[in-house]
Amino acid sequence: MTFSAGFRTTKRRHPVRVSYSALLRVTDDDRYVLFDSPKRPGAYGPPGGVFKIHPPALRLLESWGFQPDRTTDGAERMRGDLRGILPVGALRSFQAWFATGTYRETAAECLLRELREELVEVGLDAAGPLTGSLVFTSVRTVLEGPTAVPGKDYLQVRRFDVHELALLDPAAVRLRRELVEAGRDDSCAGVICANYGDLAHGRLGRALIAPQSAFLAGPARLGPDLPPVR
Repeated sequence: MTFSAGFRTTKRRHPVRVSYSALLRVTDDDRYVLFDSPKRPGAYGPPGGVFKIHPPALRLLESWGFQPDRTTDGAERMRGDLRGILPVGALRSFQAWFATGTYRETAAECLLRELREELVEVGLDAAGPLTGSLVFTSVRTVLEGPTAVPGKDYLQVRRFDVHELALLDPAAVRLRRELVEAGRDDSCAGVICANYGDLAHGRLGRALIAPQSAFLAGPARLGPDLPPVR
């Protein structure tokens, strides 16, 4: 079996880890708004996260041998996350199913859910009501893999759907303004504004910058992954 990424394997049961996410791009001239991450404290990345599946998808994924990727500490929050291990022989079926949009969140649903949760986490609870009528426009989709992962016995395939706010109503305009102002405000420790040079360097002052932040600016990854809290 040959993949476009150049990896060849004849073992259909070889494990492959899949992780499909939606990211929100909020810009201020040449800078990007990034949120602190509870999974990687001190590391900042774009709002957003992994797609959730709906219950009818469980049987389908189980028929392909899907094993959810969960941590003990965050198991409840990770319930339904489209992140886990598949036999590599099931990868094309999985990708074809995802493309149909059946029994899973849309990118807009994923972004709204994640944004509402993360606003609370970074101390911007008051901005929550502004998310009620948000609309998003697609910027790009970045596909990675299958690639080998150092120190792991599986391959990895990841998808990042990058969207930005459509500034169609006063609530969206105000939310963008409040996020940018929080990123400029040193007293708001949960939000920063970083430019492309910061993304490439991998940090801004004491703040580490998560590598998926690079996809806000383009399709290329600029740095290695940061390990999550276990």
